[in-house]
Amino acid sequence: MERSETMKKYIKQATAFLQERGFGTPEVGIILGTGLGKILEEVEIEAEMSYNHIPNFPTATVEFHTGKLIYGQLGGKKVILMQGRFHVYEGYSLQDVTFPVRVMKHLGIQKLLVSNASGAVNLNFKKGELMLLDDHINLQGGSPLAFKGVEKLGERFVDMSAPYDPGMNKKIETIAKKHSINLHKGVYASVVGPQLETRAEYRYLKIIGADAVGMSTVPEVIVANHLGLPVSAVSVLTDECDPDNLEPVDIQDIIMQAGKAEPDMITIFTELIKQL
Repeated sequence: MERSETMKKYIKQATAFLQERGFGTPEVGIILGTGLGKILEEVEIEAEMSYNHIPNFPTATVEFHTGKLIYGQLGGKKVILMQGRFHVYEGYSLQDVTFPVRVMKHLGIQKLLVSNASGAVNLNFKKGELMLLDDHINLQGGSPLAFKGVEKLGERFVDMSAPYDPGMNKKIETIAKKHSINLHKGVYASVVGPQLETRAEYRYLKIIGADAVGMSTVPEVIVANHLGLPVSAVSVLTDECDPDNLEPVDIQDIIMQAGKAEPDMITIFTELIKQL
């Protein structure tokens, strides 16, 4: 069986399983990154399911990513949230990492919002601040669309001239201004990880035009574009990556910074959802 046929079957099985368990038709999908779980306090939850119970779903293995799919109401809209995401560094293929995006689309989402934690390569950006993704650089060494029969699931030669939806991005900038949130705009570079970058790598990232670096988001955004799904993404800048003054990384501090910026991220996402 061709890869695309197997994938179609897997998507249908996962979707049917969720629909039988109270997952209705969501309008917006949200992927939550490191330390951004508190938005769930704003959601009227109607159904939830651990990833390990959903047929064909990968399972989140990172300690600080809980693996759950949640359906409910936020900002007057039906939403589906991924609490915890999948990464290439966990040993998953790019197809596995993006499988949930395909399932959410099959359930009915019309927009996708993504959050992540990243390191600030642009030294004008400080930790604890937010960055709206305007563009990205894929340094993960592969594509989630590189398999036989991909054109049966969506566009094969996807145009990436504007991977992040200009309309939604504009709304996000307006919301940030209104709520006095310091929101930068920039280019996100996605690497495999899980090790952090060397000083030489930070210099390289700066030279090629990255403002921030992380280990996620780009695969999901590529698949969203391939499915014709408008997407926006916001990064919490959790550490400053100055190659000339590089401190050893402190994962707890990264999670703390993500937690500090969380209220602003929640404001942006909930206000945006009301406007969609």
